[in-house]
Amino acid sequence: MPLFGKSQKSPAELVRSLKDAVTALERGDKKAEKAQEDVSKNLVLIKNMLYGTSDAEPQTDIIVAQLAQELYNTNLLLLLIQNLNRIDFEGKKDVAQVFNNVLRRQIGTRSPTVEYICTKPEILFTLMSGYEHQEIASNCGTMLRECARYEALAKIMLYSDDFYNFFRYVEVSTFDIASDAFSTFKELLTRHKMLCAEFLEANYDKVFSHYQRLLNSENYVTRRQSLKLLGELLLDRHNFSIMTRYITNPDNLKLMMNMLKEKSRNIQFEAFHVFKVFVANPNKPKPILDILLRNQDKLVDFLTKFHTDRSEDEQFNDEKAYLIKQIKELKPVEH
Repeated sequence: MPLFGKSQKSPAELVRSLKDAVTALERGDKKAEKAQEDVSKNLVLIKNMLYGTSDAEPQTDIIVAQLAQELYNTNLLLLLIQNLNRIDFEGKKDVAQVFNNVLRRQIGTRSPTVEYICTKPEILFTLMSGYEHQEIASNCGTMLRECARYEALAKIMLYSDDFYNFFRYVEVSTFDIASDAFSTFKELLTRHKMLCAEFLEANYDKVFSHYQRLLNSENYVTRRQSLKLLGELLLDRHNFSIMTRYITNPDNLKLMMNMLKEKSRNIQFEAFHVFKVFVANPNKPKPILDILLRNQDKLVDFLTKFHTDRSEDEQFNDEKAYLIKQIKELKPVEH
């Protein structure tokens, strides 16, 4: 035993010690307290290997490669996430740091951990279900958003049945969890433009029937955030066919017209950005045109008085003037 500091364990020994400790913690027998200490201790040692400490540099690539390989071979990443709620507060943060570091590892253009997780999608589903548990939700969120940066992993999450649980998670009563879940939800729907467009097109009815519930939510924050995101999705050029489909549905137009009259000015403002797409559409289907014509004078009057104090916002005022002009000039389709 060296006089100063502990002798360094090899990556294989460290991973084996941590796996044994997590397994003991999972069993929850009388040695659980000792297991908890061992988990924390080994997590710190692994984290230091990856990140270094104030006194020591991170380990060489070869050591880190061995460590990553051991993590894959032992399935330890999944085991850690499955037992995250049993690990102490600092340990939970260490798990997320270790996971995200190993995830970002590259060899040339390859990301070995991403490839590994593609073969073990249960890792992603376990992380997603972390939003069900208050004490681990934000740690899981940190790892999920890191995963969402990789198209292959985002695709697995989007196309899984578990994705639809997000419509529930973003509405939970604990504000921190709901907003963390919304950040991940937004990341999944916007990060990889082509992937998201294909996903929304292929699953349009299912996604938007769920989305409608968010727009009608009792929760103000949910309503405002989902309305803002809807505007972003519809105005993204990659989502042109989704926008076209959305703005031909008269129920969607009615909802936006009601939201323009909401008490909250923020919601009115976000609704305006979705409403404008219906009006600007040069090929309005008859049911849409009929609603706008029926309310033509009311809409002109309403928009003229709408948010007149935003005098500094040139783009908004230009758009508003354009909408008023468009609505004034609407005529029934001649048969």
